[in-house]
Amino acid sequence: MFSIDLAEDAQLFPLEIWHAEEFLTHMDRGREYIGEHIVLADFVTDLDSAQGFLSAYAQKTAADGGRIYGIRVDDTLVGGVLFRTFDTGTGNCEVGCWLEPTAAGRGLVTKACRVLIDWAFHDRGMHRVEWHASSANKKSLAVAERLGMTREGVLRQAYPYRGVRQDTEIWAVLAHEWPPAA
Repeated sequence: MFSIDLAEDAQLFPLEIWHAEEFLTHMDRGREYIGEHIVLADFVTDLDSAQGFLSAYAQKTAADGGRIYGIRVDDTLVGGVLFRTFDTGTGNCEVGCWLEPTAAGRGLVTKACRVLIDWAFHDRGMHRVEWHASSANKKSLAVAERLGMTREGVLRQAYPYRGVRQDTEIWAVLAHEWPPAA
């Protein structure tokens, strides 16, 4: 299957159902770090839940909805990016990410998200790409800023996570604000 180089030792690739065991192993390695701010670490806890999660994204992809991609460094799955939502009718989608701590700080998520956003705007004609993140997730908010997104607001105490209501920041970039295709 295809992959896109993000760095000399890092690739972006479609994450599919048959990657479930690798996906679970990755989640087990990064569970504490990933789970600081996102619920994915709490959802993918065994092989059945890994298969179920990836199956749900396969169904979304088949329906021209959400999509999910893995990030590998030296042939090891260390994170991923996704279109959590992708609505061609409204021209709106949401991009998200997660990463193990061993791969943090290399710009891989930012590069991978640029690939997704380029595709959404230039190939699919989307109008708006959103980024939703906990106000406490400073690294995620920094990615949104590096991508040139605008902070549009905060949904106060909008999401209960591990017994605590979290503020959710909404960032977005519009098609006319994104650089033209190369």
